[in-house]
Amino acid sequence: MTRINTNVPSLVAQNRLQTSNNDLQTALTRLSTGLRINSGADDPAGLIASEALRSEITSLGKAISNTQRASQIISTADSALGQVSNLLNDIRGLVVEASNSGALSPDEIAANQLQIDSSLEAVNRISQTTTFQGRKLLDGSLGFQTTAGANFGNIADLKIDQANLGATGSVSVDVTINAAAEQAAVAFDIPVGVASVAATGSVSLSQAPGLTAASGSVGFSQTNTGSASTVDFTLGGEAFTLTADANGTAGDALTIAVNDSGAGATGIVVGKTGDDYTITVENGLAVTADEIALAFNNFVDANDDDATLTTTGGTNAVTGGTLASTSLAGGVDDTTSTASINVTADDDGTAGNVNLVFTKTVGAPTSASINGSGDIEIVVDTTGTTTLEEIRAAIDGIEGFSAALVNTDSPIVGDYDNTGADPALTDLTGGTDGTAVTASIALTTASNGASSNTAGITFARVNGTTTPTATVDASGNLTVTIDDTDDTTIASIVNAINSEGTYEAVADVSGGLTTINGDKSTETPTPFAGGVDGSGGLAEDVVFELQGKTGSEVFNVSKGTTINELVSQINLVSDATGINASSNGTTLSLESSAYGSDAVVDLRIIQEADTGTLTAELGSGIRDNGEDIKAKVNGIDASGRGNTLTINTATLDLSITVEEGSEDPISFSINGGGAKFQLGADVVGNQQARIGIDSVNTARLGGPSGKLFQLGSGGSASLDNDATTAARIVTEAIDQVTSLRGRLGAFQATTLDSNLISLGETRANLLEAESSIRDADFAQESANLTRAQILTQSGTNVLSLANQNPQNVLSLLR
Repeated sequence: MTRINTNVPSLVAQNRLQTSNNDLQTALTRLSTGLRINSGADDPAGLIASEALRSEITSLGKAISNTQRASQIISTADSALGQVSNLLNDIRGLVVEASNSGALSPDEIAANQLQIDSSLEAVNRISQTTTFQGRKLLDGSLGFQTTAGANFGNIADLKIDQANLGATGSVSVDVTINAAAEQAAVAFDIPVGVASVAATGSVSLSQAPGLTAASGSVGFSQTNTGSASTVDFTLGGEAFTLTADANGTAGDALTIAVNDSGAGATGIVVGKTGDDYTITVENGLAVTADEIALAFNNFVDANDDDATLTTTGGTNAVTGGTLASTSLAGGVDDTTSTASINVTADDDGTAGNVNLVFTKTVGAPTSASINGSGDIEIVVDTTGTTTLEEIRAAIDGIEGFSAALVNTDSPIVGDYDNTGADPALTDLTGGTDGTAVTASIALTTASNGASSNTAGITFARVNGTTTPTATVDASGNLTVTIDDTDDTTIASIVNAINSEGTYEAVADVSGGLTTINGDKSTETPTPFAGGVDGSGGLAEDVVFELQGKTGSEVFNVSKGTTINELVSQINLVSDATGINASSNGTTLSLESSAYGSDAVVDLRIIQEADTGTLTAELGSGIRDNGEDIKAKVNGIDASGRGNTLTINTATLDLSITVEEGSEDPISFSINGGGAKFQLGADVVGNQQARIGIDSVNTARLGGPSGKLFQLGSGGSASLDNDATTAARIVTEAIDQVTSLRGRLGAFQATTLDSNLISLGETRANLLEAESSIRDADFAQESANLTRAQILTQSGTNVLSLANQNPQNVLSLLR
């Protein structure tokens, strides 16, 4: 090559050197960062894949920390629940110990009650103080919130363990009950030859009420005018009189004072303070009596006051007119006098109940008679006056009626003014006839049998008997003692008989008689009869075992035992067996207290002759189990146990206990609450868990037997009141806390721990995948670096040689 303008080998060498330098730079970058992809240009597709993996890895890391945090919360709650469980077990031990009342003193039992009270306070305290980072865990704030729907009141207990509320934050729950839970029950006959019957008797009471006469009145009134208060006084030789404007003693409180040399006064000045008048005359001013009176009266008129000043002095000058404060006197109030003419029927009975009529007729003389309507009509003239005595005498002259004048007020009422208002008339009322009133008392022996047949019923009258009494002699005769003259209520007689106890009494007072008088009433007793002694019962002695859900009991029953006696024996230990007995005629029914397939009634005959009643009816025995509730929740079959139904799906985990025998559909909605945990990388419902943790205070712990707070001092289940119920309540509370701990533990072990492992493994796999895409392979990159270094060095040398080629052209010019 002998051209010098273009050195092609040099250009080739430069390009190769640039490529080697780029390869060297790439190798150095990857080795220094450890990453194969440092920019999008390195591997566009790989960058997209690695960034997606990085996002998932970051979310998984937070999901792992969320799961760990959730596990810590559950562990905190479980630790507190463990303490509650310990306290409940201590309480149960104290209840069992206190039930040993035959060996413990009252002081020891009281000490146990104090320990129980302290433990109850501790349970409440744990419920309120168990927190995680300031959030309370066991006070009920993490329980689910519900809104009642149809028949929500039929739910006896509701526990929502988990619920996925979705994006709406609410889920509806519809419960359809296909079949209600049933108790275990068996029934069989125990023949009764003759059923026992109670004897009955009765007593009829009658009494004629006291006859009374009708009465009424004619009333008159008269207004008596009083007088006004006055005071006379003299000023400068002139006479004055001050008079109150209104009649009455109120004017006596007024006073007057006059000063004829008032300093600073101009003319005649009249004033009043309270009830005290003052007249002040300018010093040295010549005034007349009329001027003083006029000035006073003008003041009164201007101030609507209540007095008038008069004088006989006229225009005579008044000199030296000074008067010390002087009171008015002599006021007399207006009064009203009343009088009445009392009219009474001469004969008792309702015939005397008539009206009074007052008539004014022109020119008519004063008279009284029975008019066409049967009323007493009083007639007077339209003018003049009529004396009250005339009116009385006219009424008194009517056959069958009497009239008496009462006119004793001071002053007495004067003559009646015929032109004035009619007198006040009060019609004659209160007359009663002698119709008898009646009552009856039905009596039944308190116990069945014929022992009281023919027993009699007697009323004895003893003076001074304030409260009736009832006694029964050896033959069953009933004696009721009442006062001989005073009144006695039928109700008190019934109470006396029932309190004695041999007989049961029920009163019928529909005949109008509620109170009898020992001097006026009559009694008609009906002796006891109809009582029948029962016979029959078990044909042979029998030994049988009765087993229920809570235990079993062996009964050794004698021949002749009646069905009612057998019922009593079985029910006496119903708390131990869980079986209740009842009878209907000759049918004995045994029924479990509990509901569901766990409930059982199992009667096994251990020993009885072949002719025995139970063997003949049952053979070797009889057994029955109850039925569990059958229901659907949101269309999904629920698991039933007794009256409790449960469902556990991916979106809902709850248990509902319904009232006994309830078959109505139930609906409600879950609107929030619960503790929500984000356990996955995506914020979607199926990667979240929401569990409910209800309150564990003493008002919420317990079951069908009651709540834990009832064990406190004075409570219905305290040691003094009902230790048996207390033991059941504590057992139910222990089961409740244990169930909650088990549920939380299951959630922690199966959901949280497994989720933690799964997330960790997934994250590790994703990290590996990302590393394979993004991270640099040091072995490969080291080789690339060595190759690039060699190529760079060789390229540099070759470029130097290529650049020397134009120098060779110079040799041609030498």
